[in-house]
Amino acid sequence: MEEQTTSRRNYNLDFHGEGSEYFGIIIVNWLLTIVTLGFYYPWAKAKKLQYLYGKTTLDGDVFTFHGTGKELFKGFIKAIILFVLLFGALFLFIYIKMPIVGILSFYLGLFAIIPIAIHGSYRYRMSRTSWRGIRFGYRGDRKEFSLNFFKWILLTFITLGIYGSWMSINIRKYVLGNIKFGDIEFDYNGDGGDYLVLNLKGYFLTIFTLGIYAFWWQKDLFNYYIDNLSLQKGEEKINLNSTATGGGFFQLGIVNFFIIAFT
Repeated sequence: MEEQTTSRRNYNLDFHGEGSEYFGIIIVNWLLTIVTLGFYYPWAKAKKLQYLYGKTTLDGDVFTFHGTGKELFKGFIKAIILFVLLFGALFLFIYIKMPIVGILSFYLGLFAIIPIAIHGSYRYRMSRTSWRGIRFGYRGDRKEFSLNFFKWILLTFITLGIYGSWMSINIRKYVLGNIKFGDIEFDYNGDGGDYLVLNLKGYFLTIFTLGIYAFWWQKDLFNYYIDNLSLQKGEEKINLNSTATGGGFFQLGIVNFFIIAFT
């Protein structure tokens, strides 16, 4: 992936991780998570993110993830408490022979958690990410995002799912548009109609080609996400440009499939 300024200077975004190194981290994380009955998961996630960020470079300089397992553990406990409460309410309504009310309450609770989780995740992740010593930030408002999220959900429901494409783009516009890097602001220019057409094209061509086009569909979606993202600083603008190809996705998917199957 490349970023281009108006002066045509290119900034390459690269990943230098090694499968063997990542495998070692994953194995240790799995073992410790199992031994601790799942409680090591936040520390495992922090170690994974620190590795992935540390192996990703922009213009030759690495990103840094400053989060810790202790910080992630707090969010982990909150998530567990919320799910226990939701399932507790569900089983309570089932016990008092009101299963429909219980199921509705359960799913309404899940929908209520989703925007809060998205907002909290971006707020935390961006505040713990830096490049060349400069921190990222997220300035979105939880109440505003939650109200918009429920409005988009309602419109998606009323239109029998058709508005889902606009909802997906609106979420990206809001979240990415509220990310800052120093004094640089992010902007996303995707369009719900274009996204809908892109998915319809991918869906039918994938069926017509017996699944082969799925890799090119994935490439189209990835390129659409990247190519519509830009960075703005005053009157200067940096446009992002993806160089991913369908053939590249195909080769990656097939090779990984056989490696996994034969190991």
